[in-house]
Amino acid sequence: MTAPLTAHAHEYGLVGGGTADDRPALQKLVDALGDATAEDGRPRTVRVPAGRYVIRNEPVLWRSGVSLVGAGRGATCFALANPGAPAQPVPLAWFTTAQHGAGRDHHIADVTFAHFEIDGLGVATEEYEVLAKGLGLQYVLRGRFSDLYIHDTAATGFGCDFLQDTVVEGVLTERCGRQDPGEKMGGAGIGIGVGGWGPVERLAVTDCTARGNGTNGIFLELQQEEWVPPRGIRVTACHTEDNRYGISDWGADGLQVTGCTMLGNHVAGFDVSAQGTTSVGGRGGLVTGCVIDGNAGDGIALGNTPGPYGFHGNRVGNNGRYGYWEHNLAGGDQEPATDIVLESNDIHDNALDGIRVDAPLHEPAIFGNRIRGNGRRAAPPVRGGGGGVRCGPLSLTDERADWLPGGHRGKELTSAATPKRPRPPPWPPPWSPPWSSTTPRPGSPSPRCAREPAPRGPTAPPRPAPPTASRTPRPRAPVSPPPLP
Repeated sequence: MTAPLTAHAHEYGLVGGGTADDRPALQKLVDALGDATAEDGRPRTVRVPAGRYVIRNEPVLWRSGVSLVGAGRGATCFALANPGAPAQPVPLAWFTTAQHGAGRDHHIADVTFAHFEIDGLGVATEEYEVLAKGLGLQYVLRGRFSDLYIHDTAATGFGCDFLQDTVVEGVLTERCGRQDPGEKMGGAGIGIGVGGWGPVERLAVTDCTARGNGTNGIFLELQQEEWVPPRGIRVTACHTEDNRYGISDWGADGLQVTGCTMLGNHVAGFDVSAQGTTSVGGRGGLVTGCVIDGNAGDGIALGNTPGPYGFHGNRVGNNGRYGYWEHNLAGGDQEPATDIVLESNDIHDNALDGIRVDAPLHEPAIFGNRIRGNGRRAAPPVRGGGGGVRCGPLSLTDERADWLPGGHRGKELTSAATPKRPRPPPWPPPWSPPWSSTTPRPGSPSPRCAREPAPRGPTAPPRPAPPTASRTPRPRAPVSPPPLP
């Protein structure tokens, strides 16, 4: 067949009716355009009009120089499914080292993926499969991923590694990592493996949103322990919310995170640690002008790094444990972190310490910060029942409670017999509201969720907490404690 520079999908057998399998036609078209590009060096584009295009039982093996452009989010949708191959991961497009020999000398170049949706709800593997992504490409040169909506994938939504001279912009990921219990590899909204191109990987991730994903909202992860952590990666103007971690640096060098919001994540808003596959923490990074607020655990958790790392001009508040926590996890780098800088940050109203250091530092600089109103969890416990206690989908009100404002922050709430932290709506499957709008009957447990996150891993070396003075609340009129974050 003659390979035009722009191919319209309907002219080459794609239907988009939501029932027929469009994968064979798309694979045939991608192969033809890829062959033509390899022959004459001119990249091609597949334009896909509005419709629901089913990709069933096998992913599309992508080719260099072939772009995929839809008619917009909500208009062009690729629905992934594996009803006939329950062991087979089905990303929309893949090209990997393990399956296809991808590498620096065998890469994908000059591709754009833009203006479409990927629905991964139809893929469920027998066991968790890290490759059950929305997009799964490795070794991409001069790529552009723009205006994509990826949701409900079994593993990571946008799971592309080793991106050189590439831009990821306007990507929205929601409820990805459905089959990840929270502690497996992948399972993120946007997960990018780094290090394959060498000491510099020029990558910009900008204006992306990651919400309600199984592990990270956005993470950068070194893929081989012996590789040099790469520089050149920037994350700007992104929003992460209701993930296990907001943004994580698990092995980059000089990562720049600017103007981002990290809100309501379960363990930490921003994390540097040895939790990645190579147990290598990031180093040399700068976090500036970010809002890190209302996370259930820590605002900033930093450890397993040789340093340096700098945090400048951020607002870190209302988090359920520490505002900033320096600590090392077991299994990662334990050397003192050098040149850690906390400067001009507003650290306020966190449940415990505003700044907590539980790991050795060398020549830190902590100055010019406004630290106020922390230690909210020091409010004493409250017990009650009967007619003065009311439960709503986002709150528990005890008319006899006497907490100071914010005294609930970071505390565990027990309704009847079972501890539970309320979680804001919407509740993606298998979540449900923590309790009904009426008072639970005595002894009835509040519901639990399969994806409820486990506590953060053990730290090393352990250090006992310093003694704290008890605190007696001043008398005040009964108040209804605010809902837990």
